[in-house]
Amino acid sequence: MSKKTPDTIKFVIRPVSDSISVLSFPSLSMIPENHSMIPSTPQKDRPTLFWSLGTILGSFFGSFAIGVLSMMPTFGDELLIHIPTRVASTIADEQAAALAKLALDGLHREYPNKPSNVLVGDQDVKSPMQLHPAFYGCFDWHSSVHGHWMLVRLLKTNPQHALAAESRAALMKSLSKENIAAETAYFLGKENRSFERMYGWAWLLQLVNELHGWDDADGKTWRANLRPLEDRIVELTLGYLPRLSKPIRTGVHPDTAFALALTLDYAQAVHHAELETQIIQRAKDYYAKDVDYASAYEPSGEDFFSASLNEANLMRRILDRDGFKEWFSKFLVFDTPNSHQGLLTPVEVSDVTDGKLVHLAGLNLSRSWSLHGIASALPEDSSLTSKLLESAAAHETAGLKYVFSGHYEGEHWLGTFAVYTMTRAGTP
Repeated sequence: MSKKTPDTIKFVIRPVSDSISVLSFPSLSMIPENHSMIPSTPQKDRPTLFWSLGTILGSFFGSFAIGVLSMMPTFGDELLIHIPTRVASTIADEQAAALAKLALDGLHREYPNKPSNVLVGDQDVKSPMQLHPAFYGCFDWHSSVHGHWMLVRLLKTNPQHALAAESRAALMKSLSKENIAAETAYFLGKENRSFERMYGWAWLLQLVNELHGWDDADGKTWRANLRPLEDRIVELTLGYLPRLSKPIRTGVHPDTAFALALTLDYAQAVHHAELETQIIQRAKDYYAKDVDYASAYEPSGEDFFSASLNEANLMRRILDRDGFKEWFSKFLVFDTPNSHQGLLTPVEVSDVTDGKLVHLAGLNLSRSWSLHGIASALPEDSSLTSKLLESAAAHETAGLKYVFSGHYEGEHWLGTFAVYTMTRAGTP
């Protein structure tokens, strides 16, 4: 029997609930240069080897696993790796590299592209790279921004992964002083002040948040280079929120609660007291009195967010534990075993080649991180907490199976959602 590195590795995490979360990653050596990922052969078409790694942790697990996998006999080309509960938020180096490749394949890929700029005259007809020299790839501006965040996040969680050097080179290329100066200038024009409001703004501040305080020479350079754009986005945010009389409640980009949550994380990390105070006050203005949310009307067919869970995940950031417990008990009332069953049940994606319908894969992942966040603010020994964590695990499993679809419609952005939930970003 021949020995070879398997085409795919099944990365399995066992959350607290003991539900199993599975993500299939192609081996890096099997990925062609002109394509990000190869879809795995269906599990039913070949045997599966179950391998328990016990208590191996962190980067040691990554390097150890790669070495062992190369020596193991082939049982088909798929392995199922069980990782113990305690390392549920750990990504092995092989998986980190596979996820990083998704971003690297898109960051400096100019087309296809979906610009959303306002044209005032012929002079505004420019290519994506001319408009946005730092963030022109990954199909649209916000996906490019959070693709950069994902690379930084993976450099921090897995500094020795196989594409770490390539990731650093890509970040250095994008986040130059000159490129960020051009991005900043774009937001000075009257017609562009609402560009990417507030979804893209929030991801930009999340990128800064990830870089802030990182003891890394390159990271410090990128953080310094981003400061002019950061300051402009903060200025726009401070000017916008007092004028936003009602929150935007939706399952897609403009959702106010999601943006406020990421922006609050940034404000607290960099100690921006004015921004933090404004966000907390506006969150209370918008959501403090919400009761009896009708979750049966979620999701819509193109959602990648749950407006209700985004809201709750924001409110657990600004209320103390007792205050949040009381607020949540009135907002989402769980008074029967089947309460909010639709909200807690993962959704299926009917067509991964449709750029809108594949949003539902992201919904599974964002629900997962929101449920983890909400559960972190509730009593650990409550049955509701266990129920939310079980749902979080099921949603993670459902969402991760779509990340490496082989289609750019999802691959240009789903890696970020996978990394955000797998690494428990934004969750205490």
